[in-house]
Formats: sequence, structure tokens, C-alpha cells
Amino acid sequence: MLDSGEKLPPGPTPLPVIGNYLQLNTKDTRLGDGERYGSVFTIHLGLCRVVVLYGYDAVKGALVDQAEEFSDRGEQSTCHTLVKGYGVTFSNGERSKRLWRFTIATLRDWQTGVGKHGVEECTQEEAACLVKILQDTRGAPIDPTFYLSKTVSDVISSIVFGDRFNYEDKEFLSLLHMMMQINLQLHPLVMKYLPGPQQGIFKNMRKLEDFIVKKVAQNQRTLDPSSPRDFIDTFLIQMYENPNTEFYMKNLVMTTLSLFFAGSETVSSTLRYSFLLLLKHLDVEAKIHEEIDLVIGRNRQPQFEDHLKMPYTEAVIHEIQRSANFTPLGIPRRVTKDTTFHSLFLPKGTEVFPILGSLMTDPKFFPSPQDFNPQHFLDDKGQLKKNDAFVPFSIGKKYCLGDGLSRMELLLFLTTIIQNFCFKSPKTLQNINVSQRPMGFTRIIPSYTISFLPL
Repeated sequence: MLDSGEKLPPGPTPLPVIGNYLQLNTKDTRLGDGERYGSVFTIHLGLCRVVVLYGYDAVKGALVDQAEEFSDRGEQSTCHTLVKGYGVTFSNGERSKRLWRFTIATLRDWQTGVGKHGVEECTQEEAACLVKILQDTRGAPIDPTFYLSKTVSDVISSIVFGDRFNYEDKEFLSLLHMMMQINLQLHPLVMKYLPGPQQGIFKNMRKLEDFIVKKVAQNQRTLDPSSPRDFIDTFLIQMYENPNTEFYMKNLVMTTLSLFFAGSETVSSTLRYSFLLLLKHLDVEAKIHEEIDLVIGRNRQPQFEDHLKMPYTEAVIHEIQRSANFTPLGIPRRVTKDTTFHSLFLPKGTEVFPILGSLMTDPKFFPSPQDFNPQHFLDDKGQLKKNDAFVPFSIGKKYCLGDGLSRMELLLFLTTIIQNFCFKSPKTLQNINVSQRPMGFTRIIPSYTISFLPL
């Protein structure tokens, strides 16, 4: 029952079966007429009713000001078909709270020591390996996709599996290929029963699950509870010490899968887009070179603490993340109880899409949102400034687990490569395309080739 004065968010009339799919603008998940329904409106994706939150006030109001009411995960169908509410990313209730606390604490511990090395040192080692591989290309034009995926995946592999993969490992290469093929689109749940490209996604996700199960079994056979080697070991010890809790095999497998997938694809895709943008904006690349020469020089590897003295490079990385905006939808939420929001009524269980991308392109916060402009993050003195609408890792209680790790990796990989190379495109500047292609509710980087010319 609705209380007096309460009403459901407005929205367009859905068509039978397909709902409002044909009316969506996949670039920003708005309806075709944009402003008609305001910042909180209802749409139907197939038979599923979804409340969309658009703009800073609506998204912050839900994820920060009413964080508890909007804390459950929604059923993103591509993932839900496999995950089914297990693991740290898509679980709810007490399971989510226990796994979230454990995962955050464990990642923090392993970031200060992976085996004999910290994660920063592992990242530096992988960056050095990448430099050697790119030097071997001798300036020939290459597609950087697999080079970057291999390198970044080895960092998260050191955390979750305790070791890196050989660059020529066929199983590793197959995993990377599968992860790049998985497109986390928002299909209606009925799509899992129908033929089409989504069936390949489901198949690849099951193969990734099988790989994680095999890695867990290897760890079980060789586990030394007094000396955990990686995230899997740490979780296994919790399983044995805390039976009849949320620490059991299904949650271990799905949490590890989430960490491996997100830790591989997010950073590598951002780096790939970074090089494409720098090919287009040679003046920005030149200014980063100047700052690297001033702060780091050419004779030592970059360190994460260097970011404190490199405001321009930090601003560029922020602007790359803002421009990339690969998943403008973020991860869907679900209302935990009957809730009044913006004088509208949201029944318990309502699916909610907080459109993070609507903040990252808001002209009130970014004067030229369609342009690549590092000045969005610099003050009048050239120092890095905070922008409340910059939310690449979400906001509120369930921000991205890999926030700190991703920021460190982006800085170290980007500065190490720019320290050693300048970039060249086989295309003229005018013909370099940096526009991403909408794919479902994600965005795909255009394919390109680049030459890494040693300095």
C-alpha cells in the first residue's frame, strides 16, 4: 500500500515483453526524450521493473545519504545466471557484510606483502617486464590489448593465486581471451533460455569458474595454515577455523572469480584507452614526459609515492578514467525495505540502477564533459583538486574493492611506459578515433594499433 502523498516514480509505458528497451539511449541509459521524467524514473527491461537514478543529487542521495536502504545488489542477469548471489560482489545481507569485511582486510594485508614482495613491487616488476616486451617490438605498430591484459592479470594473480603466469602459458592466454569476450550486458533473465551471443558469455563464465575450482583444489592439497601464500589460502583457513559460517566453497570460488576478473579487465582496459587518448592528445603526453623527467628522471623506476609530486599526471589519469566510463550503469542495486526517496515510493525489492556515468558527464561539475581535458582536475595553481562527481569506483558502502590497487597500478604502469617510450600512430591525428561504441550498457574501446618508440 502507498501512504498518502507517496507515489511510484513516473516512466514511459512499456511495450509487451521487451518493455522500454527501444526507447533507451545506450550512451547514457536515459530515455530517448532525455529530461521528461526527471532524475528518478521507472523503466521496464523486458518484464523487469527498474527505477533509474540519474544525476549527482539522486545517486548520492541513494548510495550515501540512504546507503542502508539501497545496499542490496540487484540481479544483473549475465552474472546472476552463474553467481546466483554467492561471493563478495553480488551477495546480500549478512553474507555480503561478512565477505566484504574479510575481502577488504585481506586485500589490504596482501598489498603490503605478497609472498616476499608487496603488491607495489610486484607491479613494478610486471611493468619492467612489459617495457622489455615492448622494446622487442622495435617500434612496429601493434595492438596493445593482449600485452596489457597479460601484464595486469599477473598482478592480481599474485594476490589471489600467489604466483604470476608465464606469458606463453596457453591456459592463461585462453583465460584472457575468454575474459575479453565476456560482455556484462544487462539482458532480461529470460535471455539465458534463448539462443544468441549471450550463451557464449555464459559458457565462458562457467569455464572461468572451472579454472578457479581447479586452483582452489591445488591450494587445498598443499595448504600450510601457518603460512598462507595467497587470497585463496587465507579464505581456506577461514573455512576450516569458522565452519557453518559464510566461509564455504561456493563463496570462495565466486569471490576469487570476481577479484580475478575485475582485477584483470578494469585496469588493462583503462590503460588501453589511455594510450589511445594520448595518441590523440600529443600535448598531454609531452607534459607527462616533462613531469616524469622533473620528479622521477630516467634512471629509476616510478614509485607510487611519486604521485604526491605529480599533480598533472594524476589529473590526466583521473580524466582518462572519467572519459573511459566503461560501465556507466555501475552495478545494479536493490531496495532492502519499503523506502521513500525524493517523495517517491520504492517497494522493498525494487531493482535500482544508479547511473554513475551521469555524474562523470555532468557539465555542472565538468565544464566540457565531452572533451578530454585534464584541467577538469586541476586548480588555478596547477594542483590536483577533488571533484565530488568523479566516481569511477562508485560511492557509499559498496564501492569497488579494487580502488586502491587500481589507482596504484594505473600510475605505475602508465608512468613506467611513458618514461621509456613515446607513442606513434600509423594514422593521421585527425583519423584517430577515440569514440567508444555502446554495447548493451557497457562501452567498447575502438581497436587500434600503436608504435612504442624507445627513448
